[in-house]
Amino acid sequence: MKRKLLSIALAAVMTLALVLAACAAPAPAPAPQGSGSDTEASKSVSVVDMTGRTVTLDKPAEKIVVLTASSCEIVYALGAGDKVVGRGEYCDWPSEALAKPTVQSGTNTNIEQIIALEADLLILTTMAQSPEQAKQLENAGVKVFTTDAVDIKGTYESIEQIGVLLGKETQASTIVNQMKSSFAAVSAQKLSGTVYFEVSPLEYGLWTAGNDTFMNEVAEMMGLENIFADVSGWAQISEEQVLERNPDYIVTIGMYYGEGLKPDEEIASRERWQDVSAVKNGAILNLANSELSRPGPRLADGAQELYSFVSTHAK
Repeated sequence: MKRKLLSIALAAVMTLALVLAACAAPAPAPAPQGSGSDTEASKSVSVVDMTGRTVTLDKPAEKIVVLTASSCEIVYALGAGDKVVGRGEYCDWPSEALAKPTVQSGTNTNIEQIIALEADLLILTTMAQSPEQAKQLENAGVKVFTTDAVDIKGTYESIEQIGVLLGKETQASTIVNQMKSSFAAVSAQKLSGTVYFEVSPLEYGLWTAGNDTFMNEVAEMMGLENIFADVSGWAQISEEQVLERNPDYIVTIGMYYGEGLKPDEEIASRERWQDVSAVKNGAILNLANSELSRPGPRLADGAQELYSFVSTHAK
């Protein structure tokens, strides 16, 4: 079990490293082209993805392979889960996605495996696959759409662009508007205090969300101060730094596998952390379902959970 946990944690850290690299990428291309209503099945659709490439389909995609968890969530939120014929191994939400065939992704992407699924659209993120792999897939007749949202604005753009490619513009617009309303609600009455986001546990090396991340945006919108706002993107930090900055609240995205202490319990049990304000006051929130760690529709849910938690534990 410990070996399994280690491999999962390392995979999470590798994913965060990719996001960090993406933060230095050029600004996203213009918003997707398309009408405000759902696209007719016979009408061609076109968007400019976040790498500046124009992706055009003769008609909205009917068979999709989605390699990244956030994009998988977007596809299902749009009501197009029935179109998914393959998913990356970390696409685990909603639970219905687990029934779909799994394909290798990232550096281990299996081109032949994807081609065999006869998809007409592949959705992936910047840095996850090489341009050579994308070209090979396109030569085999698979259209490749690349997204890489590193902030809330980029999340909206991803939802809208995928909505166009799936003929689900109306649904995409509804989701974005709902997210905006949720964020407005948690921004209306400001909270106070400092927060520490733990995205990788002490056992595997502490990683956190700094500036230029959607987690930091969520904290700022509700009036909280991220203790690592001076760090750029997703970054590795030390235990001493956390202890010195003494956060009022701690948010962990660790997962529990049924053995040992739960992530929030593990943090509370750390010997050197007993004087940390969040530990002393029991103000540790475990968001175990990736609500705040993926640039998708559930970011708004995570923001509401954090707001409610801090409101309850406020001094």
